[in-house]
Amino acid sequence: MLNVQPVSGATDSALLHEAFRSFDDAAATLQQSYQTLTSRLEELDVELADRNEALGRNLRANEELREHLTAIVESLSTGLLVLDTGGTITRCNQAGEQLLGLKREQILGRSLAACLKEAQLDGDAYPLTTRQGAAVALSTRALETGEGRHTGSVVLIQDVTAVRELEDRLQRRNRLAAMGEMVGRIAHEIRNPLGSIELFASMLRRDLNGVPALRGYAEHISSSVHMMNRLLTNLLVYTKPDCPHGEWHETEALMLDSLTLAAHAIANTRVDIRLEVDPLAARIWCDTGQLKQVLLNLILNGIHAMPGSGTLTLSASLMEGQVPGGPALRLSVSDTGAGIPAAQRSRIFDPFFTTKDEGTGLGLAIVHAIVEAHQGRIDVESSEGRGTTFTIVLPHGPVSDRDDGIDISMATDEGHFVEEETSA
Repeated sequence: MLNVQPVSGATDSALLHEAFRSFDDAAATLQQSYQTLTSRLEELDVELADRNEALGRNLRANEELREHLTAIVESLSTGLLVLDTGGTITRCNQAGEQLLGLKREQILGRSLAACLKEAQLDGDAYPLTTRQGAAVALSTRALETGEGRHTGSVVLIQDVTAVRELEDRLQRRNRLAAMGEMVGRIAHEIRNPLGSIELFASMLRRDLNGVPALRGYAEHISSSVHMMNRLLTNLLVYTKPDCPHGEWHETEALMLDSLTLAAHAIANTRVDIRLEVDPLAARIWCDTGQLKQVLLNLILNGIHAMPGSGTLTLSASLMEGQVPGGPALRLSVSDTGAGIPAAQRSRIFDPFFTTKDEGTGLGLAIVHAIVEAHQGRIDVESSEGRGTTFTIVLPHGPVSDRDDGIDISMATDEGHFVEEETSA
């Protein structure tokens, strides 16, 4: 019986060869997997870099948009407050600070009611008045997401001072129109009997020439008739000023003529008179008779405001780009008197408003009417104890040649010389 022994060397070699082959296959598979992983990693790196770059661009775009929107919000002339759902102010623009008269740190983190109280707004809901005297109106709108979720509210604070001034001017013009029709009829009815009274008073003065006591009564009657006629003339000029007949005139000569008319009031005072005329404002387009009347009233107002001594300054300058339609001429009459009390400033151009026992309250009302007839505007600045400045702004040239006659008063033959008086 044969005993066959296994050939161990050949078997071991085959097994080792198989093992190396399996190792080579595994190494190749691992190498391929590594290369695949490395390639994928590189792709992910590129994709991540692209996404990071895109995210950076989006972030920069969002930041630029945020800065742009912030600049827009800050440049608004309307005040803007943003409130959260609890009513706390989380955002405020520069106009909001200015209109409330508070700093941003005094506004943010507080309730709207607390800020309005500290801002000392006074008046009805429309409009309110700030401490600085501006009229403001508040409006509120809810903030909601696209899904309708409430996230807070926006409060807009709008300065409506100019709107209120325009409304006041419109009401004033409506009152003038109604008063003008009434005054015209009354003046006609009153002047007829006044003429008769004056005629008979002159006859009495002649017949009573030798009786001084009785002649004095007749002269008193004539004086009263003249005063009534002057009052009627003032009313007619106020309610329906003559249409200005414009012409070019030397500005300084116009001022000097007006001062000459006021010489009787200036003579017994210690008031210094100053004229300041910019060479660019050497000529003025106006109805010279009417504007002399305006300057005369303002000069006399200034003189009466300085019973002891002081300085009265008449100045003229050109305003470029301040008025629609072209340049404008600015005339100012300033005094160093007692000033006008703040409570009276809003009424000084109202007819029949006066603080003088002997006045009728028509002087400044007529001034205002004449300036508006010239399509100009008149403003007043006054400080108690320091003085008052009246400023007139008129178109510098014929209105028909300036953008079809823009009326800056809303933007803002010889006249009758009326009774001069102070209105405050």
